[in-house]
Amino acid sequence: MASLFELLKPAPHITPIEDPEVVKNTYSYWRIRILYSMFVGYALYYFTRKSFTFAMPGLIQDLHFDKTQIGLLGSIFSITYGISKFASGVVSDRSNPRYFMAIGLMITGITNILFGFSSSILLFSVFWGLNGWFQGFGWPPCARFLTHWYSHSERGSWWSTWNVSHNVGAFLIPWITGACLQFFGWRFAMYLPGLICIMGGFFLINRLRDTPQSLGLPAIEDFRQDYAGYSGQENQEKISAKEILVEYVLKNWYMWMLGLAYFFVYVARTGVNEWTVLFLLEEKDYSVMGANGCVSLFEVGGFFGSLFAGWSSDRLFGARRGPVNVIFAVGMLVSILLFWIVPKGYAILDSLAIFSLGFTIFGPQMLIGVAAAELSHKEAAATSTGFVGFCAYMGAACAGYPLGKITDDFGWEGFFFSMIACCAISIFALLPLWNASRNPRFIPVKGAKAA
Repeated sequence: MASLFELLKPAPHITPIEDPEVVKNTYSYWRIRILYSMFVGYALYYFTRKSFTFAMPGLIQDLHFDKTQIGLLGSIFSITYGISKFASGVVSDRSNPRYFMAIGLMITGITNILFGFSSSILLFSVFWGLNGWFQGFGWPPCARFLTHWYSHSERGSWWSTWNVSHNVGAFLIPWITGACLQFFGWRFAMYLPGLICIMGGFFLINRLRDTPQSLGLPAIEDFRQDYAGYSGQENQEKISAKEILVEYVLKNWYMWMLGLAYFFVYVARTGVNEWTVLFLLEEKDYSVMGANGCVSLFEVGGFFGSLFAGWSSDRLFGARRGPVNVIFAVGMLVSILLFWIVPKGYAILDSLAIFSLGFTIFGPQMLIGVAAAELSHKEAAATSTGFVGFCAYMGAACAGYPLGKITDDFGWEGFFFSMIACCAISIFALLPLWNASRNPRFIPVKGAKAA
């Protein structure tokens, strides 16, 4: 146990490299390596996060659960994941993200395998709740990597490139679980993603490293002469975990507005993810593979939406995330409405609507996290994103049991009315942040250029 805590300690800074050319080449190599390692690792987290969603039809058929029971499992996962995301964010700001992310991925693999061995709602709840907790070990380390290795004026583009790992993982998993479900049953659809993620944890340990300073490199803001997200004095002294949590998160009104918006964005996102397969099966007579294939276009749309949102916030709006968040949130509302009104028998229109949902939802899904990191202190990046992530997954919990109950009691009309209302609230929560690009409590480091 002591050796585990030693692994999780932040890597110490080493003697700085003096040669500017070596610094440049080393930075170039490690920025690419950190990015693709995070990308693969977080995509694999989605293998064990979404496995149950696409194994669900087989589980329902085998064990005869109703929508309320299935929704309960989704809510348990979202609650434990949301709490873990916040708690892990606080811990991750004072940990080595290399091991933190890898250990979480391995344990999520184990919980998926144990879930596959179970048959009772009690054991499902325990193992899916534990999976949610260790899923929370994935996002905060990535937020730490993205703020320490990529600077303010370029971060939207780099963050969005990493963020599409969500979509790659979530696009692949319905095909993997769908094939397992069709040929081997729903249990194997839990075993295989679990085994893949255990192996993926060893990959992360091999590939990732902590901060640039742990490799003898200067801080990214010094290397790129960019806005740092803290004052010069704060750059010299490490701030305490308590100060990070209280001063830079809980007393930061930006975090509360972003958290409110994230809550309702995640009701919409999780509602689409968790329930549209069943909607297509029950209301539009799709086959299991056809429904899974159609819903996988949600992730394809998200892939392009994330990239466009990050690029446009950097290039078109001068690293301002607010305008893009609002525009995409309006698009979410329109896309939900379009998907609802597509009549039965128009598979191409269903596919286009699902693609549009992915494109618009993944804009704020990604950029709200970027805004949380940038509107706080750099050393509070994981805590800030963990806090808004907690809010997001409380919203996701409402897309589980509550939305399942609404659908049972009021039909799919109740489902879509609820989704449209959530989109509208998210728009109003994001509007006050239209012009916010940095927290006015912080001043740029002397000599740094404006973002």
